[in-house]
Amino acid sequence: MDRETIARTRRALHAVAELVLAGPQYRASGTIRLRASPGGFATTVEPQLRVIGAELIAPGQALPLERTTCSALGADLGLTVGAPTGLYQDGAGTTADTAIEVDPSAARWLAHCFALGDAALAGLFPDADPVIWPEHFDIALTADEVNYGVSLGDAFEPEPYAYVGPHSPRQGGFWNAPFGATRTIRELGGVFGITAFLEQGRRLAVDARGP
Repeated sequence: MDRETIARTRRALHAVAELVLAGPQYRASGTIRLRASPGGFATTVEPQLRVIGAELIAPGQALPLERTTCSALGADLGLTVGAPTGLYQDGAGTTADTAIEVDPSAARWLAHCFALGDAALAGLFPDADPVIWPEHFDIALTADEVNYGVSLGDAFEPEPYAYVGPHSPRQGGFWNAPFGATRTIRELGGVFGITAFLEQGRRLAVDARGP
């Protein structure tokens, strides 16, 4: 599977997450938080929507995410689509009428990355709830002024990657990104590798902070 197919699918899924799931959920229920779900991701409250692979699932409906737009999906669901307003500056960078194209194989790989991140975060921080944020389309949590998560890719790193982002800069070879440290999911290999990387980042972040 080539990187451009993965990147195109990620951009399409990001648009659906932001415009079709998070925006309507925020207007209906006051939260933009999404969650990992088997095969993809889902809303946390009303409206009850899930993305599984290359399909958008609603009660009694399964809509393909190939050769469509968020506007068309909203029309089929009876929803007014659009990003949450006034909450953040970034986002998917698309409009509701932008054509989207989800490759099923790429969608399965990206869903797998979310699932790995969810498992690693839940194992390392059992009292926290990992959240998929529609702004950057990553699954993350914050503990002791350090962000931990898995991103499906962005302008900084096109590959899905795990990251540790202290709120204040740390020094040392581990910290290889402007916002902290990253390793690609392919490099880390799976949930155990991701967990080990996040745990190392947690230890180094705490050690660097001092007594």
